[in-house]
Amino acid sequence: MKIPFNKPYMTGNELSYIEQAHGFGHLAGDGKFTNRCNKWLQQEIGCHKALLTHSCTAALEIAAILTSLEPGDEVIMPSFTFVSTANAVVLRGAVPVFVDIRPDTMNLDESKIEQAITPKTKVIMVVHYAGVGCEMDAINSIAKQNGLLVIEDDAQGLGSFYKGQPLGSFGQLSALSFHETKNIISGEGGALMINSPEFIERAELIREKGTNRSKFFRGQVDKYTWEDIGSSYLPSEMIAAFLWAQMENAGDIKQRRLSIWNQYHQAFEKLEQQEKIRRPIIPDHCAHNAHMYYLLLPDLESRTEFINKLKEKEIGAVFHYIPLHSAPMGRRVGKVSGAMIHTDIMSDRLVRLPLWLGLEEHQSFVIDEAVNALA
Repeated sequence: MKIPFNKPYMTGNELSYIEQAHGFGHLAGDGKFTNRCNKWLQQEIGCHKALLTHSCTAALEIAAILTSLEPGDEVIMPSFTFVSTANAVVLRGAVPVFVDIRPDTMNLDESKIEQAITPKTKVIMVVHYAGVGCEMDAINSIAKQNGLLVIEDDAQGLGSFYKGQPLGSFGQLSALSFHETKNIISGEGGALMINSPEFIERAELIREKGTNRSKFFRGQVDKYTWEDIGSSYLPSEMIAAFLWAQMENAGDIKQRRLSIWNQYHQAFEKLEQQEKIRRPIIPDHCAHNAHMYYLLLPDLESRTEFINKLKEKEIGAVFHYIPLHSAPMGRRVGKVSGAMIHTDIMSDRLVRLPLWLGLEEHQSFVIDEAVNALA
């Protein structure tokens, strides 16, 4: 592709920081760079504890273990999400209960949650699609009234806000992604945000293969041993070093992405007025991070034609997601609550345009070709 859908960005300090990590003589997890990243996240999110992981998937798996999910328990979530949201639940033997999304933000429809609650429900798992916050006031109110925990799949939301409060700070637990397609990247990578301090000690055990190794390195025990279930969820110091270079430039990265996003948004205003497409909707009480720019086309056929026309011009555009409730595994292990009208319709209509730092010099070409393809 002349203009790929995604191109990983480097600030310029990543490789020198990796070299520094090697010089410190510690390349396994939880070294100096990991600690810097954890502290930065704690300050940005305002959480009690941040723990880097090797992926957002890992963070979600830890969160599912921390909520003590057991076989037969139910977790309410959107079907319009990546598979990791549901996999974390299914790995515990619990049942994902799929609820429809709102047609404006593509987020879990909070008005459909209560009808999905049963005596088996233990958790509501929200996904902040495109870095736009779910209606957390309503969702947390429902959770409190029904004695449920809330997990935020905040894979796309670092740097976004709901009513002035950072995404990732609303649930008892939340998970971030630093995958190469995200705003702040480390190739692969993630983090668990702990907003309820009672989960901290066990989270450290689970993340360290079920051992109290973290306590050992803090000098709290004279030897470490196996105390709980867990796995190898730590990232290496090389990943953390790369990530630290990104975190140092988080403000600049966000502003540049917002500039690209705004250029797109302005360019497609006329086509939206002509009802040929629909642009993203950002509620007034939400501040987004320009994670992605998408268009909603009239139907599946027009979207396929649009993607193919851009491909002919060597411009990468993609769609997602295949709704989880309609996937083979989703049908086998999940439940559906109510009609999935918007989930099914929107998944056929949505297309994502390239959005990466460095696109600025090519963006006018992308816009011109996209407008021509939609004419």
